[in-house]
Amino acid sequence: MKQKITILGAGLVGSLLAIFLKKRGFEVQIFEKRPDPRFQNIHSGRSINLALSHRGWQALAKIGMQTEVEKIAIQMFARCIHTLDGYTHEQPYSLHEATKAIYSVSRNRLNQLLLTAAEAQGVAINFGMKCTKIEIENNLLGFRNNQNEYIKINPEVCLAADGAFSVLRSQLICQDKFDYQQSYLAHSYMEFHIPAGSNNSWQMNKNSLHIWPRDSFMLIALPNLDGSFTCTLFLQNEGEVSFQNLDNTTKGKAFFEKYFADALALMPDFEKQFETNKVSSLATIKLWPWHKNNFCVLGDAAHAIVPFYGQGMNCGFEDCVEFDSLLEDNMTDISNIFNNFENKRKPNTDAIAQMALDNFIEMRDLVKDQHFLKLKKIEAAIIKKYPKKWLSQYEMVTFSSIPYSEAKTKGIENKLKLENWLTKHGENYVPTEDEL
Repeated sequence: MKQKITILGAGLVGSLLAIFLKKRGFEVQIFEKRPDPRFQNIHSGRSINLALSHRGWQALAKIGMQTEVEKIAIQMFARCIHTLDGYTHEQPYSLHEATKAIYSVSRNRLNQLLLTAAEAQGVAINFGMKCTKIEIENNLLGFRNNQNEYIKINPEVCLAADGAFSVLRSQLICQDKFDYQQSYLAHSYMEFHIPAGSNNSWQMNKNSLHIWPRDSFMLIALPNLDGSFTCTLFLQNEGEVSFQNLDNTTKGKAFFEKYFADALALMPDFEKQFETNKVSSLATIKLWPWHKNNFCVLGDAAHAIVPFYGQGMNCGFEDCVEFDSLLEDNMTDISNIFNNFENKRKPNTDAIAQMALDNFIEMRDLVKDQHFLKLKKIEAAIIKKYPKKWLSQYEMVTFSSIPYSEAKTKGIENKLKLENWLTKHGENYVPTEDEL
């Protein structure tokens, strides 16, 4: 592989990847269209809180940043389910260990830490540089800076981690023999904010991910370090209960009063938030292949997914770990590295994309479905009796490095077994070890 690498995008994946590459001895430069988030308030009400779990922590540990990131992360041990009549109950994320948690972390603060670490390693980061031209065959990148000056470079290697609206991917899909899928969910999202209480205290349990499941839609809330919560409403785009019909503040407040009264009571400026915050779409994006010549995409640029398994960032971070592991074996043959990378990752990114869509149904509906809860009861009994013999799909995805494709297959097999035992023996049945 060549010695100088250009990265498009200084977001989470781009900045993390730069650190990995710099530690391998490469000269690394990043081009980012945004201003430096360490000196600009770029929050726009459109950034879902991030759930950091095992795969993400594994990547951070490999570059020596786990301890630093732990300082800005909050443990969430369970889902706290808010029923329509105002009651709450908790569902632990891990049936194996009560101390296992996913972590709520600010996207912007994590990005700031990674950018500072990348610069400390010697990565050159160019902000305010919008990529306006890519010629793959001519090995050319063109940028416009904030003064509208045009700059062009001929990258030795270009890795694009520039997100779901990647400029490199937009060029790749114009090439021959590139498959591309972009499917929008029939739901969109809108963010809200629950402020801290007195003395910057949290007004709900800070160690839970709060969910208000309402069948075809839901509200969630994740804690922030300052005592506040970031809430996200996921709602259909069209229909009787939809964003289309919530076309003014009065309707918006009436909707919250009906379905999320306890959350509304914690939002004193709801009207202002509803008028100001924007509705944003949700899409799954798939591409094949991920590279051509010296250009390659990764992270959301290659495989954007919906956020319902909390794996978007974790999956992107795992891309960096996998890419780095390939460099450990071969740092010279770029074509071979790119081929191996996309062939290894594609089945897994496709798998987590589907599981994320499936988990939306679980979060908004099944967490209060009696049949689902009966299956979970059997599963809990199995784990209590045979903890080393059974892993739920959620455990495999969230608390292990088991490939996503394997977790998806095993999860389907486990569900069929649970369904069979429930049908034959009822919810109190505990299968034998041989049956597992």
